[in-house]
Amino acid sequence: MIRLEVKNLNKTFKVHTQGSIEVRGFENITFNVKQGEFLSLFGPSGAGKSSILKTLYRTYTTTSGNVLFYRDNGDVIDISTASESEILNLRHSEIGYVSQFLQILPRVSAVDVVAEQLIFKGESEVSSREKAKELLDYLSIREELFDLSPLTFSGGEQQRVNIAKGIIAPKSLLLLDEPTASLDKTNTMKVVKKLKEIKKQGVSMVGIFHDLEAMEIISDKIYKLERVK
Repeated sequence: MIRLEVKNLNKTFKVHTQGSIEVRGFENITFNVKQGEFLSLFGPSGAGKSSILKTLYRTYTTTSGNVLFYRDNGDVIDISTASESEILNLRHSEIGYVSQFLQILPRVSAVDVVAEQLIFKGESEVSSREKAKELLDYLSIREELFDLSPLTFSGGEQQRVNIAKGIIAPKSLLLLDEPTASLDKTNTMKVVKKLKEIKKQGVSMVGIFHDLEAMEIISDKIYKLERVK
């Protein structure tokens, strides 16, 4: 089953601070991702990898082309033309996004940041917190940090909390923008192992990895990009 189909996707940015000149972000992007597949975007800095992910999530609008998302109920929605309310509904229940950076409210504990993703899906608070603790422990977050705000953590610890938050209750499609960028090899491979488990659950993913070994291990497909000239 196809989960995501991207057809002739193009994005041009207007730089308003420089007389509204147009800068091409990426052009003619075409690929598909099946249920349970991982597609990696690969290319040099400036090739548009992160911009493509943000367009799939509709943080950026498209200049032209289509982003077709195939829902579990059989409906197909074009993310490039969907209404804002449709996009919010998709983000709430079917499309997740994991970046390098943790964005949370202050004074919320690490366990609660992660557990609330399961609570949103209807699990009990007790069960959700237990699973959150297990995942944080797996990702090498020390137990004494569980009840503290991750905003007080190191960059690598924050990133691991962010990954836990993004994968503990995975949605049908998960977009990953260099989620392991500041992690050491051991923790990077722990994340890859978890992502492989999620793939087996049927979750489709599009991601960017700076670690080539991790990318090759997790990827079913690698979509190569060149800088737009």
